[in-house]
Amino acid sequence: MAAKARELHMPVKNIRHLELEEIKAFFHEMGEPAFRAAQVYEWLWKKSARSFDEMTNLSFETRKALGQAFVIEGGVAAHSQESADGTIKNAFRLFDGRQVECVLIPSGKRMTACISSQVGCSLECRFCATAKLKRERNLKADEIYDEVVLIQKQALEKFATPLTNIVYMGMGEPLLNYAEVLGSIEKITSPSGLNLAAKRITLSTAGIAKMIKQLGDDHVRFNLAVSLHAASDEKRDQIMPVNKSIPLKELKEALKYYYNRTHTPVSFEYIVFNDFNDSPEDAYRLAEFCKAVPSKVNLIEYNPIEKGGFRQTDPERLAQFVKFLKSRGIVTNIRHSRGKDIDAACGQLANKIKGILPLLS
Repeated sequence: MAAKARELHMPVKNIRHLELEEIKAFFHEMGEPAFRAAQVYEWLWKKSARSFDEMTNLSFETRKALGQAFVIEGGVAAHSQESADGTIKNAFRLFDGRQVECVLIPSGKRMTACISSQVGCSLECRFCATAKLKRERNLKADEIYDEVVLIQKQALEKFATPLTNIVYMGMGEPLLNYAEVLGSIEKITSPSGLNLAAKRITLSTAGIAKMIKQLGDDHVRFNLAVSLHAASDEKRDQIMPVNKSIPLKELKEALKYYYNRTHTPVSFEYIVFNDFNDSPEDAYRLAEFCKAVPSKVNLIEYNPIEKGGFRQTDPERLAQFVKFLKSRGIVTNIRHSRGKDIDAACGQLANKIKGILPLLS
């Protein structure tokens, strides 16, 4: 097989960028049975193999041929920090030396992975530390998958509990990396992959209307959360520049389309800022916006960032805000932040381990 691979002058590719049928084609060229491809695919996506030498049910010659034709370009945890509340933040180094951050959030038997989909972000939301980084590139599906594998391993080793939930709420806007994000979810949820339930996955977006409609057309089975943070264009424009090109009316229409196609309720994420979006009028506007689709509201604690310029609302105003929403029949939850002491909470991920890290030997 190795000789044939050299004769065919096969380029060295990342094998995890290939579909099963393409791996079958490789083995067909080698004169090997198609079931070899299924064995390799299982090693890659179910067993999360990081080298061909791990694939012990393949012959030495087969593994050697795979190594000559392909590589497995995986990410690794370059650095980890543990919060006083048990939250673990990871600087996750990609194959090209760039990095993102991903977080394990433990809460009893609930183990949540908060993962990133882009290196940096292009949306420039004023309250988010990631927005202060330029977007360098999108993550590939296999890189996103690797974040989940890392956090799954941490949950088992540190807490003896498997991963229960995944939120695409880390660095980047998932819907601006649509194909790779959905590809990662397919690998994470597939029985031939990690086999995690789609309903345990939540994708959070700042409101990319066109791609929200695409989610509806694709009949996705995971959950959708929208980072709203203000229910008037005037205020949302001030904190989320994306609203200037995709105003609330357009976002609302996209959410209606999504719900009509999927019949899945939507979550609205709403950071309650002091003296900005925490008035009775703001609560009224939010309640009116929630009429668009069956939904719930998650009120999020503001987590300070460098030069952020915002403060968390005071407890009394928050209580009144919650009381009003509930009086309108809106399911309302208060989300208390985890990992603030290590800048691992919502809106704080900013690659504080600066620069491109050198490759591990």
